[in-house]
Amino acid sequence: MQEFLEIMHGSLAVKVPSKLFSGCDARIDAEAAGEFKGVLESRYPWLSPNSLDVLMETAKKKYIEALDEETNGLSKVERLRKQGKQDSAEQQLRRNVERYPDNPDVWYALGKMLCETGRTEEGYEAFNRGRSLFRK
Repeated sequence: MQEFLEIMHGSLAVKVPSKLFSGCDARIDAEAAGEFKGVLESRYPWLSPNSLDVLMETAKKKYIEALDEETNGLSKVERLRKQGKQDSAEQQLRRNVERYPDNPDVWYALGKMLCETGRTEEGYEAFNRGRSLFRK
């Protein structure tokens, strides 16, 4: 993950430390975010508390986008699973294998999910496809 997320707030470009966020759902470290907001308030006193909240929400979205790109969509699958949306997670995984057919991690994740839902034959096929990519 990149060290900073550059976001725009109106015409103001702000570099938000990515370490303020964690996990596939971009949980915000409240203490660190409070310190960062304090720095922004001191540098840009015209920013209202609401503006700072909007800025942080924009940074959170950018973090999630970067994480999804970096993990070939697997973090999005994890978010869907945490929300109890198994069907959506499987659909996303199937889109991921179409988009990243040479990525063994994506095939492994699909195999795991299929096995967990009782479709072991399909799951083993996905595992085998992923394993074959390691040999290349």
